[in-house]
Amino acid sequence: MIIIKIYEKDNLVIIEAVNDFNIEQTMECGQCFHFEKIADLEYGVVSMNKFIHIRQEKDTLYCMQTSLMDVEGYWIRYFDLERDYSAIKAHLISTDERLKAPIEDKYGVRILNQEFEETLMSFIISQNKQIPHIKQIVRNISKKYGIFLGSVGEIDFYSFPDICALESITEEGYKEMKTGFRAGYLLDASKNMTLGMVKREKFDNLSEDDARKLLMSIKGVGEKVANCVMLFSLGYRNSFPVDVWIKRIMEEMYFDGKDTKKEIIGEYAKKNFGEYGGYAQQYLFYYGREKNLGK
Repeated sequence: MIIIKIYEKDNLVIIEAVNDFNIEQTMECGQCFHFEKIADLEYGVVSMNKFIHIRQEKDTLYCMQTSLMDVEGYWIRYFDLERDYSAIKAHLISTDERLKAPIEDKYGVRILNQEFEETLMSFIISQNKQIPHIKQIVRNISKKYGIFLGSVGEIDFYSFPDICALESITEEGYKEMKTGFRAGYLLDASKNMTLGMVKREKFDNLSEDDARKLLMSIKGVGEKVANCVMLFSLGYRNSFPVDVWIKRIMEEMYFDGKDTKKEIIGEYAKKNFGEYGGYAQQYLFYYGREKNLGK
């Protein structure tokens, strides 16, 4: 576990000695949709009915509109700040030299520990949509059905609706949020959660395969969405989501540019990256997307 220094000063909560972390890379790499960029290395972030306004200067984080209790009790874990990413990166590079360029370029990516219900709903929304549109839908659902948490300038932040609020949203209500064909999927997911058929606690002792099967019992949740939810909110750090981008990137970097089935790519990742599959996926995804690999 990494040791960091946390204290209060001048109405700020300050976190010092933060290594292997870049707030912009972490927020913009496609794993999260409930945030707004305020300025360079400065963000407003919402999770679990909590809001934080955070700014980074080198290895120091300045946390505003929050409390020391929430930073220590929630946000440190949310940003995964106590995990030794230098050791993870060194292991991945020693295992596979091809990861060196993605890791060095996207050195500051950390995998967020997000809230389960919002992550599930967000990745259902994400199917066949660009990140700005996903964020807009999450923002609109939160504004209509969530709770106001705070503002930065003219930007207002709202919580994502909790289970009780989700229960009140109809399929037509989701369609009004521009979710399209995903409205029925979102309704089925919310019903599964409100009835307790799919809830966070059920995953505590499940194997990777059983967790995936449970998530895929929800209408419209395929393997890619299930793997994203497992990686970003359920702690399955070996999960390796394969979408169109990862398929192209892996084909170019590992399969000589040849068209390769997603199942084969997934098996390759499982064999070669093992328990570090999720970290490898994030470095590859963000790096490859920005470099247009395989496009």
